Amino acid sequence: MRKHKKFNFKFRFRELLFIILIVLSSVFLSFSSGGFVVNFKNVGFTILSTIEEGIAKVTFFVKDTVNAAKKLAVLNKEYDLLVEKLKDYEYMQHTNATIRKENARLKEQLGFVSDIQQKTFSANIISRGADNIHTTIIIDKGSKDGIKKNMSVLSVQGGNIGVVGKIVPVGFSTSQVMPVYDINCSISARIQNTRDIGLISGNGLEDAPLSMKYIKKKVIGELHYGDVIVTSGENGNYPKDIPIGIISKISVLDYDSSLDIEVLPIANFSRLETVVIVSSDEIKGEDEKQGYNQ
Repeated sequence: MRKHKKFNFKFRFRELLFIILIVLSSVFLSFSSGGFVVNFKNVGFTILSTIEEGIAKVTFFVKDTVNAAKKLAVLNKEYDLLVEKLKDYEYMQHTNATIRKENARLKEQLGFVSDIQQKTFSANIISRGADNIHTTIIIDKGSKDGIKKNMSVLSVQGGNIGVVGKIVPVGFSTSQVMPVYDINCSISARIQNTRDIGLISGNGLEDAPLSMKYIKKKVIGELHYGDVIVTSGENGNYPKDIPIGIISKISVLDYDSSLDIEVLPIANFSRLETVVIVSSDEIKGEDEKQGYNQ
């Protein structure tokens, strides 16, 4: 049994060796004829061509990416410049609109100033204040500008002229205005269409209506909501027929012989920026002259 197995092994080894020799002989003959050289060259060329093609593609991709990045950077820069130009344009538009608005407001004031006969001063509101009793508006004109105590202060807004108040303490470069809504402010006034005279006083709040007293009950049938209340021109503090406000409410009180009338101010105090001050000396002079002529 052992000899038989050994014989089989040797036989197989010899067969394998024989096959290897045949293969090597074939390879040797192929090399001798040059066939393998040609094949290896072809294979090498194919491999090199593939590598070169891959490198070329990578190179083009890198170049394209770099160019795209450069173009993107240029576009971003141009975009930033356009954004800045747009901001400048919007700023210029806003500035121009503000200038036009300011010019219109100044024209309104100048038109009013040219129409009024008394000496006038324009001033800006620089601060406001209030306590439990008094309310104040501070303007940027004082004694050095010719401002005096008790001069009347008016507004010009949207083509409407209205009473703001009167000058109280006067400083060198600033002055304090007592507005019509101050509880200590009172103005001699008339109902424009009936010419009935009464007294306007404030209630202490900027957004609260004014009160008009001393209008007799008998004229209630002649009054209407929206009737204009104007200055009477008496007492020399305000020019005559300057609008103060409009009637918003009329009440009849049993215990009072006069009507209780609420008046909404013409001046929009929440949007008030500039005012016109009218010289009280010249108002008094005009009143005295009119009284003498009469």
